Amino acid sequence: MTVAPSGDPDHSESFGEGLLGTILDAAHELPPHRVGPLVADTLARLGGRDPQILLQDYGQQKLVPLPGAGLTGGEPHPIDHSDAGRCFLTSRPVELALADGVRVHVPLLDGGDHAGVLAVTMDSPDDDDRRLLGRIAGLVADLLQTKGGHTDLFFRTRRGEAMSVAAEIQWSLLPPLAMTMPRVAVAGVLEPAYDVAGDSFDYALNGDTFHLAMIDAMGHGLDAATMATVAIGAYRHARRISIELSEIYLFMDRAVADQFAPDHFVTAQMMRLDTGTGHLQWVNAGHPAPMLIRGHRVVGRLDSPTTLPVGFGGAQPRVSRVTLEPGDRVLCFTDGLVEEHQSGQEQFGEDQLVDWVNRLEKADREVRAVARDLSHTLKRARGDATSDDATLVLVEWRG
Repeated sequence: MTVAPSGDPDHSESFGEGLLGTILDAAHELPPHRVGPLVADTLARLGGRDPQILLQDYGQQKLVPLPGAGLTGGEPHPIDHSDAGRCFLTSRPVELALADGVRVHVPLLDGGDHAGVLAVTMDSPDDDDRRLLGRIAGLVADLLQTKGGHTDLFFRTRRGEAMSVAAEIQWSLLPPLAMTMPRVAVAGVLEPAYDVAGDSFDYALNGDTFHLAMIDAMGHGLDAATMATVAIGAYRHARRISIELSEIYLFMDRAVADQFAPDHFVTAQMMRLDTGTGHLQWVNAGHPAPMLIRGHRVVGRLDSPTTLPVGFGGAQPRVSRVTLEPGDRVLCFTDGLVEEHQSGQEQFGEDQLVDWVNRLEKADREVRAVARDLSHTLKRARGDATSDDATLVLVEWRG
């Protein structure tokens, strides 16, 4: 705290407070399309030029410039082969020396989710500039999150190609694709991003308890998306009234059975993780068994007794339990990830999945980067075939 000569605290506004205050004071009634211009003006006061707000596209391949007065446009940046992409994947600032200054890339982080990257050119940034840029990026990420609920601007920027109605429904259901907290991290990927229909997942962190559900509704198109909507809605309702894990299945089962024909079903897997102890519980309703990753290698499947898929009126499932070790990761996936095959050839299979997980799992890589690389690598290994949804979720207990 600064103290004035009189001995009283100094409440005058500093330059840095003024910069951040410009954004905070305007945030409440700021129209979404004015986010970009406000950020551009704020960065100009800091001595920055050519600002860009780069948002990840739904296919998780590119970082796309957000349009807006004062912002610099240009072509999307590939996530895999660019300085902006390196910043995005590592969640760390990246600087690039230019002939007329330094291009600074700062991650846009909000609650562990990663919206994209803030990029700006400065003459010669010092540590004070870097600190302010980091804090400005945090406010920008919050603005994108809060304003995104009542505009299509950010959605249109992120959409790289035409999206099916079923996919629109599924994306509106999802929580943020990634969350990183001190004790737990999670990241998910949906393929095909612009035509996904029956696959979905949901999670929540309530106190020390992390909740996760993964589902795969039968069929394709709007029927599958509608079933997935009912299943996820029933899961959230049951989770929020704090019933037991096995009873959540019964609640979801009744909801789906009441709304759809007897031959309609949803495979599902529901988990609860005590983030204080690493104690993991789960129930399985006709879903592929998750894989346990320890020391960056798959050490086995989390096999468990299963009950019938949701909607078929199965018996109340048995709850399985295991205690994780710090750093353990659990990979959940839908059958489309391993059952895909090219015409006349064998299915991709779990053995190949295990092989690729072991290749891509490396020390010090965040779950978000691993999940993304794994999904894209598996798609290429399957010959880019996606006749069925192929979704994965990676959870890490950080201890």
